[in-house]
Amino acid sequence: MPQILAIETTCDETAAAVVEDGWRVKANVICSQVQLHQKYGGVVPEIASRAHIEWLNQLIDQALDQAGCRLPDMDGIAVAHCPGLVGCLIVGVSAAKALAFALDKPLIGVNHVHAHLYGGFLSGSAQGPPRMPIFPALGIVVSGGHSSLFYMKSFVDIQRIGATIDDAIGEAFDKVAALMELGYPGGAAVEKLARSGNAAAVDFPVSLLSADSLDFSYSGLKTAVLYRLRGRAGSQRALADVGPAERADIAASFQRAAVAPVAIKLCRAFKRFGAKSLILGGGVAANEALRSIVKQTADDHGVPFFMPSLEFCTDNAAMIGGLAQQRLNGNLISPLDLAAIATV
Repeated sequence: MPQILAIETTCDETAAAVVEDGWRVKANVICSQVQLHQKYGGVVPEIASRAHIEWLNQLIDQALDQAGCRLPDMDGIAVAHCPGLVGCLIVGVSAAKALAFALDKPLIGVNHVHAHLYGGFLSGSAQGPPRMPIFPALGIVVSGGHSSLFYMKSFVDIQRIGATIDDAIGEAFDKVAALMELGYPGGAAVEKLARSGNAAAVDFPVSLLSADSLDFSYSGLKTAVLYRLRGRAGSQRALADVGPAERADIAASFQRAAVAPVAIKLCRAFKRFGAKSLILGGGVAANEALRSIVKQTADDHGVPFFMPSLEFCTDNAAMIGGLAQQRLNGNLISPLDLAAIATV
């Protein structure tokens, strides 16, 4: 069985994994930088880059040990080379290039966002490979940096058909958490608070843009939450004046307004493009309300739905290794001058 060593350093998780045959995860090691960035309320690129340099070699060794493998056993070296924080990307790309050159193994550059769409097809099980999607498929990636909609002819033939024009959905969750002083990262905290609230209590705007748009916008919703919490200029109130019940209602109403456009844009995409499967990925795919509404959309259109288990929602190297095997199968090998690209 072919084995891929995969590296992920796009943002604030340093990760390495060994993936066999494109789906069996033999090792998936992640070192989160949350504690390093917590006091700043967000990721500091220079701190993130330095942490990747410090931790990456150790994580590669740990992944190989867990998998019971050696570097020469690998059939390829995979790395997320776009998109992301450029300083962070350079660390991972440089390490992957060095390993591929020294071992004379194929180098496989992987788009980090596309890899999120592969998270639902990974397993640590020895029971056999997972069920695969029927193409063409629609894919939706929801994370701190992306709200992106894709038309997929295959795992390696992907066209982006919609994206955020301002804040991504995960960024909106984090900013609302900051407004409510729930800590960083804030998505899980907002979701937890929302469980005790009334999602119909506040009529927050659901941004749809134009009648046929497949793009997303969350800046207006974030501002609406700010006004609801603090009031408008001239009538501001302190956060301490917002009681627990109202905070929960605001969180629940925000969450409803945040996930609603996802289903609406997916329905528009089904109508325009047609698809035989629906695939969800990204960190916000861990949100129960979002998972539920996307699954319901798939059910309404009579197509199979695929989503990652919680361990493969957030940034990880296993998804890089899984998609890399698909690229290797198609002989889509990267040159040793592979570039680290911040935006695509």
